[in-house]
This record gives sequence, C-alpha cells and structure tokens, in this order.
Amino acid sequence: MALGGNVFGWTADEATSLSLIDRFVERGFSLIDTADVYSTWVDGHSGGESESILGLWLKRGGAREKIVIATKVGMDMKSFGKGLSKAHILRSADASLKRLGVDQIDLYQAHIDDAYVPLEETLEAFALLVEAGKVRAIGASNFVAPRLAEALAISEAKGFPRFACLQPHYHLANRSLFEGPLRRLCLDEGLGVLSYYALAGGFLTGKYRKESDVAGKARAQTVAHYLDPRGLDILAEIDKIAARLDATPAQIAIAWVMAQPGITAPIVSATSLAQLEEILQSAEISLDRAALDRLDRISA
Repeated sequence: MALGGNVFGWTADEATSLSLIDRFVERGFSLIDTADVYSTWVDGHSGGESESILGLWLKRGGAREKIVIATKVGMDMKSFGKGLSKAHILRSADASLKRLGVDQIDLYQAHIDDAYVPLEETLEAFALLVEAGKVRAIGASNFVAPRLAEALAISEAKGFPRFACLQPHYHLANRSLFEGPLRRLCLDEGLGVLSYYALAGGFLTGKYRKESDVAGKARAQTVAHYLDPRGLDILAEIDKIAARLDATPAQIAIAWVMAQPGITAPIVSATSLAQLEEILQSAEISLDRAALDRLDRISA
C-alpha cells in the first residue's frame, strides 16, 4: 500500500500528518504519494503544503532510505502555473525538491494529461530530470489508454525514459475508468498501477448510507452520487463479507482492490492513527473466491 499525502495539512494537521507518516513507516510500508497541488483547494493555501510536511518529517529525523517519495506535476498551482510544458515541469520539479528537502524524487508523475502540450515535449522534460539525477522514475496519472500508449511509443522511439506506472481512479463503486483497455495496456506493457480513491471518498467505509449522512460533511459532494441502489447493494455485500471475515467494510473494499489483476498498490489516506491502523490491516486480508466473485457481480 501507498500512503496518500492529499490530507497532509488539510484534514490532517501538521502534527497528525507527521504521526501518520511515523506509523506508516513503523509498520513496514514505504511508498508515500503526494503532489505539488496539495492542497490548493484550502483557503489560504497555494499548493506544496503536503510536500512541505513530508519534507519536515525528513528534516526532523525521518530516515530517507525508509521511504519512497512519489509526487506529481501538472495540476493548476494558481499563480505558479499548470500543465505539462517543458518549462513548467522543470521549474515545478525544482520547487518540489526544495519543499521536500531532498536531492531526488523517486517517482515523478504527470498528474493529468495535457492536450495542449505535445507528449514529446513532456517526455523530453522528464528525460532531462532523470538525466540530471533529480528523478529516478516517471509515471502517469489520469491518462486514458490511447494517450498512455502513445507516450510509451514516443519514449521507445526517442530513447526517453518511459512511464513506469499509472495512477488511475479505481474502486468497487467505479471500475470503468481502469478496467478494459487501460488495464490491458498496463498488463501488456508491465506498468505498475497505483490506484487511488479505494474507499470512494469514504463511501465504501459504510459511514454514508442515506442523504442525511452526508449533509454538511466535507466529502458530501464526493460520496453523494454513490447513494443509489447499486451503491447500496455494494455496501450490503461488503457488510456480509466483513461480518464473515471479522473485518471492517473499509478493509474489505481495500482488500478487493489489492486482489485485482494489474494492481500494484492502492493509495490510501487517513486522518487519524486509528483510521490508519484499520486501513493497514487490509494488507493481511485475503478474500476468498466466493467473496471476490460476489463483489464482482454486484459491482459490475
């Protein structure tokens, strides 16, 4: 599993965020995923807050060799700019390195495709960063299959580093964005897959089962559209499996993602140590064929 840094400095304050990273590493996990744009949506934030907290963790004595740092570029950073132009990528990488307080980013990902910039220009920028030793590997997030295939072909033709992984939106309540051509491409090309939103913004924890449950909540808009007959049927099936396996609904939802073909690791977020412990225990759950088949049918 990977720890999602989207909550750092947002729904998890600085002290809590540092504790979450401590516990994640103590439990033997290593991949921490963040982005320069986290958390521009918060009043008074301009982006880079999550990266800065991770940098603070390292500055306070966190062992660099115990974590794999993944961050992203391309989303709107307000006055700093956006997109995947060569100039913006190179400038953003330096800014991320400074906030993180490191010499090298382990995995640098295009956060979203940029139709206004030629893929060759984007990949050339990433190649320069790898050549300079500022980045170890590159990845793509939120790319559709044709564009990802085109990027891989350009890298091969030009001798550029290729995308090593994909970060797609994927969970039991929304399977269509990854399953199909995109998953087949990742499997055929040997790309790692770091899926995000494993809990559908909290919906698959079972906390939200009717409209009154989401009223006034920070994630109301995120989960409200799952409150339909299909979504409630998925929750009901998760409840049955969780009761049989003495697990929580969140653990079953994450274990399902981990069991899917092509998935390397789901990215999970938590805003408290108790939540994190619950989530990390998902790695110890092995869903049997009956459970997987039932969830597959109910969520199709």
